[in-house]
Amino acid sequence: MAETDKTRDYLANERTYLAWIRTGLATIGLGFVVARFGLVIRDLTGVSITAGQTFHFSDIVGIGLVIAGGLMEILALDSYMKTQKAIKSGSYEPSSIVETVVSVTFFVLALLLIIYLFLSL
Repeated sequence: MAETDKTRDYLANERTYLAWIRTGLATIGLGFVVARFGLVIRDLTGVSITAGQTFHFSDIVGIGLVIAGGLMEILALDSYMKTQKAIKSGSYEPSSIVETVVSVTFFVLALLLIIYLFLSL
């Protein structure tokens, strides 16, 4: 493999890593907004928070999104490092495990958000 081909592979891997980082950060931000959105809705509707009622569904989904975004950051770094090593050794084999885990996680979180929206109508 020519040196320019390896350079392209390294740079493509880096672009992919940065795209995952942006997506993870956006997910963390969305989780924060979802968690805070529940507070805004409670304030607008005048629903008081009682002492025994510490978490609402939007809080749980928001925290789940923040956790998913954080895990995405870790998975992105792991994938980036493994791919760099594989490119360097010339033994790169594509894998879709990380993409599958992230997609299923977001599908489940989307379903939870849909349920929450229907329940809050």
